[in-house]
Amino acid sequence: MIRIPVLLCVALAIGGCAAPEGPANKLEKANVLPLALDDSFQFRKIQQATVDNTRVQPPTTSEAADFERRRATWGAIDWMEITARNGNYYNFFWCSKNPADVTVRLEYRQVGLANHVMAQERYCPGARGSRKTSFAVSGDDYLENGRVTAWRALLIVDGRIVGLRQSYLWK
Repeated sequence: MIRIPVLLCVALAIGGCAAPEGPANKLEKANVLPLALDDSFQFRKIQQATVDNTRVQPPTTSEAADFERRRATWGAIDWMEITARNGNYYNFFWCSKNPADVTVRLEYRQVGLANHVMAQERYCPGARGSRKTSFAVSGDDYLENGRVTAWRALLIVDGRIVGLRQSYLWK
């Protein structure tokens, strides 16, 4: 009987360490970096979701697509909060074979900005193994400048691009 409370306390302590990521750092200007691809750093999988409650979205039989739409607006109380959560959401699953201080950057173009490149970054100190990094282009950025038309994701170590994935339309 004593083991159950101990295991419960351990599970709660471990679960409490898994805090959600804070907001990504938005860059004023995405500086150009040298390309030095390394097989030790790789993007494994990319999930993309667009949530726009102002447009009529076709009904879907995909439970995963329906779940993403509901998850993005979970907890929103009124129409203003729901509209503020409209946007493009990205989850990047990547791995690092060797420990390194990795910066994950999302560079993107939006409909209203033509060829101007916007960027967001997240810093992952001492990253090793499989990781997940999430980005969102939502709120005022999405409402004022529109949807994302092209994107590219970078893994940056010591000021060099060591991993790269991009959308088909990225130039």
